[in-house]
Amino acid sequence: MSRAFVKDDDWEDPVVAPRPPLPPGAPNYVTPRGLALLHDEASKLEAARSRLEADASLDDGVRRRRASVLAQRMRELASRIATAQVVDPRATAAAGGADTVRFGATVTLRARSGLDEGEIERLQIVGVDEADPEQGRIAFTVPMAQAVLGKRVGDTVLLRAAGGERELEIAGVEYAP
Repeated sequence: MSRAFVKDDDWEDPVVAPRPPLPPGAPNYVTPRGLALLHDEASKLEAARSRLEADASLDDGVRRRRASVLAQRMRELASRIATAQVVDPRATAAAGGADTVRFGATVTLRARSGLDEGEIERLQIVGVDEADPEQGRIAFTVPMAQAVLGKRVGDTVLLRAAGGERELEIAGVEYAP
């Protein structure tokens, strides 16, 4: 059987998911942490390329396919790093007021209505590459972030989602050092 039709299970793809797209015309805002993560990812991809080049046991076709995947991911990442606009949350807080929600802020929200009334959640507003909803980091481009950006402690916002409407109160804003 040709190697082209054999699944290659022993190669670990260096990037888990495709890079999330930026909306057309949106700036590529990143936190200092987000930029560090992008540089760390670039280092890992470079190391993967070096390991690939040093692996003499690979068939040339397999090596070319893997090299092509790595090269594409490295180009995408290089473009993101080149267009990154670092926004330091502390500087943002100083310029716009520490009680106003800006990029990089960690926001405490209290549900004032809906199925989760009374519940509290904390979210940090970050760049699209740094977003990880399971860790409480949401991209500045998502509807919830858009709803709270520019609001102040005590303000309420109405968020419409598939599960219905929710009224959320901005209960706190923090800018971590």
